[in-house]
Amino acid sequence: MKFTPGEELKLRAARLQNLMRREGIEGAVIVQNADLFYFTGTVQRAHLFVPADGKPVLMVKKSFPRAREESALDEVIPLDNLRDLPGVIGAFGHKNLKVVGFELDVLPAAMYLKYQKLFAPAEIVDVSPLIRKARMVKSPYEVDLIREAAGINRTLFSRVKDFLREGVTEAELAGQLEAVYRRHGHQGFVRMRGFNQEIFYGHLMSGCSLAVPSFLDSPEGGPGVNPSFPQGAGFKKIGRDEPVMVDYVGVWEGYMVDQARIFCLGRLPGRFARAYEAAVSIQEEIKKKARPGVLCEDLYNLAVNMASEYGLNGHFMGYPDPAPFVGHGLGIELDELPVLARGFKVPLEEGMVFALEPKFVFPDGEVGIENTFVVRYDGLETLTVFDERIQYL
Repeated sequence: MKFTPGEELKLRAARLQNLMRREGIEGAVIVQNADLFYFTGTVQRAHLFVPADGKPVLMVKKSFPRAREESALDEVIPLDNLRDLPGVIGAFGHKNLKVVGFELDVLPAAMYLKYQKLFAPAEIVDVSPLIRKARMVKSPYEVDLIREAAGINRTLFSRVKDFLREGVTEAELAGQLEAVYRRHGHQGFVRMRGFNQEIFYGHLMSGCSLAVPSFLDSPEGGPGVNPSFPQGAGFKKIGRDEPVMVDYVGVWEGYMVDQARIFCLGRLPGRFARAYEAAVSIQEEIKKKARPGVLCEDLYNLAVNMASEYGLNGHFMGYPDPAPFVGHGLGIELDELPVLARGFKVPLEEGMVFALEPKFVFPDGEVGIENTFVVRYDGLETLTVFDERIQYL
């Protein structure tokens, strides 16, 4: 078990504080688990107060002993009653706050109303865009953890050949691979920030299952095992000469990578093989163009234009309803910034980490590739290493 170093936490808080000062936010109250982990190193039930100037204060409801052990923050104290929150913050020198930030993108409305009464007459504003911006560029410490997650994925993808057999169901194959994950330290949970966005390890489907749509913001959906969780592996038996996509999220010490490869028992029909070549070509062209300063939107447009040149634009990133992106940031959550999407006019910065996933979906299957990259001063470094060819077994 690895605890986040105190110096790392100080750098993260300082990055958010700089952004808050520019926006005139005097302090932020952080309660969402992913953000708590990022700024404190613990995910206990707590409130973190980050002032625009000064030390953060972590106030813990449950479990205080674990929070005290896991967090390297200087100020970690118990807080038994929510009503005491403003008073405790004031006791640390932050009285009569006029503007307080909360994570309004994820905070339930009922909780917002409670905080509004507690902090009246202060104005409550949304600090989540600043938090997401602060988390968008990864530190060397974070990249090292993401690299460890990539190592788990390399192990998993190397084991597909041991379990993939004609007639095995998607769910059975998924279970065998997910056991590999758990044995190597995968936490068994993939965090997502978007409302009602949920995923379990990732997607493993074959043939026509790959074309089954779902609610998830993803090129593919999958049938799942029942309507309660309608995505991912189902009970379809895997056959010969059809694409089998393993699109899994490896997680190590809270940090993740996203990776996809195509497997096949036999040989894929020519149109699938050609579409796969197009996907790899898009990936390689984006790798050439992606440098600090290049707009994320421009990389998305490059991908769309290339898909059109291949005559596959009607199948790019989903069918019949395409996902509106070709890449997404990730770290503690699967849907972080940056996003390689139309309208996201944000330049790449050194230290950003994103998954690039050019994919083509057809009524009877899907092909594509996905890798996780970190932006370096001279281009992209590939973190997820495994043979990028179609894996014929």
